[in-house]
Amino acid sequence: MNDYPLTLLYDESCPLCKLEIDNLKARNDRNLLRFIDVSAEDFDDSQYLASKKEMMEIIHAIRPDGSIAKGVEVFRLAYGAVGLGWITAPTGLPLLKPLFDWAYVHVARNRYRLSNRFSAFLFKIAVDRAARRAQKQSQQCKDGACRIPTEKE
Repeated sequence: MNDYPLTLLYDESCPLCKLEIDNLKARNDRNLLRFIDVSAEDFDDSQYLASKKEMMEIIHAIRPDGSIAKGVEVFRLAYGAVGLGWITAPTGLPLLKPLFDWAYVHVARNRYRLSNRFSAFLFKIAVDRAARRAQKQSQQCKDGACRIPTEKE
């Protein structure tokens, strides 16, 4: 089954979620991921197989064939799309998968509380990532000429 392009249906009102989605957006060089903020006031769930309430509880994604992925499976697919599948690979191992699936549901249910508790840490991560991207981009322009980096850079 072809999983891409994969459309992520995520909660941008959650700082923890936004941080993760911003990371994926920054790495989405091959445009295998699409992003839809289900927390937006004008979001209409009528065209989806899940309700807005369900999508706000845990992350959902839609494959090109219309099938839905949710929870940790979405992260496995999304990280794979941006070349970081090795990070989430353990979450799919038969002995560990139930533990990761269970843990994700509990993190998702408490994500606003976790975001508030760790807001300074999350803000620092976001600032550091933005600084690294800006530095990388500035290093690509020398002597008045800019170039597009290769995948290996």
